[in-house]
Amino acid sequence: MPILLTEKAADEVKRLLLEQGDCETSDKMYLRLRVVGGGCSGFQSKLDLDPVADLKMDEVFEIEGVSVVIDKRSLLYLIGAVVDYHNDLNSRGFHIENPNAKSTCGCGSSFSM
Repeated sequence: MPILLTEKAADEVKRLLLEQGDCETSDKMYLRLRVVGGGCSGFQSKLDLDPVADLKMDEVFEIEGVSVVIDKRSLLYLIGAVVDYHNDLNSRGFHIENPNAKSTCGCGSSFSM
C-alpha cells in the first residue's frame, strides 16, 4: 500500500460513515486523500468523504476495511504517508504524517516538498 491508515483512523472513518449513512443516499463512500496548494509552506493535505471515484484520475485502495481514493497527482506527494486519528487532551482529529515533506509550517497544517 502506498499509504498507511492506522486502526484508530480506520475506526473513526467507519464511525463517520455510519453516522452519515442515515442522511446519504449513496451506497458507497470513499475516504479521499489529496494534496492541494495553500498554507504557509505551499501544500496542504486534505481528507474528505466522497461518493465519487473517477477510475481514470484516481487510485482506489482498500486499507483497514476503508475504501481510500487518491488522485494520481496527489499520490506522488503522499507515498509512504501515515493517516492517524488522535482523540486526547492535546489534540483531536486526523493527522497525516508525510515522510516526503521537507518542512512544515509552525502550526503543522501545511508542508513543503
